Amino acid sequence: RVMINMLVFCGCVGQSGGGWSHYVGQEKLRPQTGWLPLAFALDWNRPPRQMNSTSFFYNHASQWRYEKLNARELLSPLADASQFSGHLIDFNVRAERMGWLPSAPQLGVNPLTIKAQAAAAGLTPADYTARALKSGEIRFACEQPDNGKNHPRNLFIWRSNLLGSSGKGHEYMLKYLLGTDSGIQSDELGASDDVKPEEVEWQTAAIEGKLDLLVTLDFRMSSTCLFSDIVLPTATWYEKDDMNTSDMHPFIHPLSAAVDPAWEAKSDWEIYKDIAKTFSEVCVGHLDKETDVVLVPLQHDSPAELSQPFDVLDWRKGECELTPGKTAPSIAVVERDYPATYERFTSLGPLLDKLGNGGKGITWNTQNEVDLLGKLNYVKLDGPAKGRPRIDTAIDASEVILALAPETNGQVAVKAWQALGEFTGREHTHLALNKEDEKIRFRDIQAQPRKIISSPTWSGLESEHVSY
Repeated sequence: RVMINMLVFCGCVGQSGGGWSHYVGQEKLRPQTGWLPLAFALDWNRPPRQMNSTSFFYNHASQWRYEKLNARELLSPLADASQFSGHLIDFNVRAERMGWLPSAPQLGVNPLTIKAQAAAAGLTPADYTARALKSGEIRFACEQPDNGKNHPRNLFIWRSNLLGSSGKGHEYMLKYLLGTDSGIQSDELGASDDVKPEEVEWQTAAIEGKLDLLVTLDFRMSSTCLFSDIVLPTATWYEKDDMNTSDMHPFIHPLSAAVDPAWEAKSDWEIYKDIAKTFSEVCVGHLDKETDVVLVPLQHDSPAELSQPFDVLDWRKGECELTPGKTAPSIAVVERDYPATYERFTSLGPLLDKLGNGGKGITWNTQNEVDLLGKLNYVKLDGPAKGRPRIDTAIDASEVILALAPETNGQVAVKAWQALGEFTGREHTHLALNKEDEKIRFRDIQAQPRKIISSPTWSGLESEHVSY
């Protein structure tokens, strides 16, 4: 709000170079809307189950058990202190319960079992879950983090040196996630008179060593690798096909395989493809076609942002009704086919034909792009994904991203600007019309890095006069 006010008061809005200089990090995911369906399988199942890492590690690494900072110490003198009682983790739990934040694990029960319970009660899975949450029959897992049912057991770390480097609270992760020597020197809340949580169930003895399996994919022998049960050696530079974009320049760059990976190393794509293949085989007899219940937080850039416009009301305290998508997370039912995981991993799913693609609150039709990918990558000839475009190799995956993203496909850029115009009532397609026939392919960027196309999902313009 402060930045917005400064820009408005100084007349900067709408002026080239008049924005707020905001550094988003070394890597900016420019073709984001092309990457999203591939990364989160949105072509096969929606919505995805996602989590923010800050809440996840603060909770499950039991860092909150050592938190001595009181919320009231952070308040403005003008605030009503009576509304801010309890521990800092209480505010995170309330936010998850009211749909402001994601949660993982979400519920204190296996969500794959809810369908049968709902059928016995004569309700849909969504209605049953809402009723059970309100009655307390089902609780949010974040309210009982030291219950043995409510913590993670498997952790795959990819492209991150979580332990000993990038993770905040390294010592707590060692003790409570890995169950090893930690070097923690401070005392838990239980050893003092400090404020304890109101929303979280306190257990005198916290669970240590919550993880059964820690797997790391890395091409370095990082500190995280040293703590891992399994290290999967991945290909390094010049051993794999990949793409790279940055906020430091407006180009999309290739990473090209010049030599094969050393010894048992494989590219990231091939490693996960192998995991998907083996999982599809070993899950038979344990997991089949299942009905999953997914809680979805109120989404940014959606009407749900207006669902609680005035007072903060908590359904758990009886201040309002539990209304999914308004005073609580939305409750979605997702049909999963676990034995078909590999077939789906290596093909483009039908939801892009049916629902289209988009981002930042706008959507557009993608049928032309799906047809194009069927010609580029060919299609599956049989199996659960028969007739769907193939995604066998890392180059195939790159082509999916490039074809679907408005930043790399001019026709998609025009459709995206048209979609924005439906909201604004104004014509915006002139910002991309001169690039409508441009379709950047992976071999194009191998020959020469290409400048991306202006997209409504980013605030800046990409033109011959504005670099980024």
